[in-house]
Amino acid sequence: METTTPIAPFPPEPPDEHRSRAPEFYGFVAWTSTSVLFVFYVLWALLPDEYIVWLGVEWYPSREWTLLLPAYSIVIVLLTYFVYFAIAIARTPTFSDPSTFIDTKAHLPALGAIQQFKHADPDAIPELYDIPIGVVNRVVYGPHRQEKA
Repeated sequence: METTTPIAPFPPEPPDEHRSRAPEFYGFVAWTSTSVLFVFYVLWALLPDEYIVWLGVEWYPSREWTLLLPAYSIVIVLLTYFVYFAIAIARTPTFSDPSTFIDTKAHLPALGAIQQFKHADPDAIPELYDIPIGVVNRVVYGPHRQEKA
């Protein structure tokens, strides 16, 4: 008889299937390489030229890049946010466009069904519909009246 624990893993793993450990190795390699690159960056930024040459490095980029790389990175991130925000604004329909309040998934009543709403049995559960915006405006704001001067 097999015993089960009250706290079972969810979702249960199939017993014959072995999970790959490749993501763990990829994560470790990414973490260590990022850490090593950061240490090299800080050494390049802070060590005097004599020490870098003494370590055997004969050529390295100019020190101004220690400031330019982070600055360019920040600008690229901000530009990315700005571009996505601008695309979202550009693709937003105008207020007068019908797609702002109705889409292709709307479940509209049949043409004559709007008039049947008035005479519906109060105890009946009606079928669900998306109410057209014109009907909503007439109910909320009343009929359109023209002011006479």
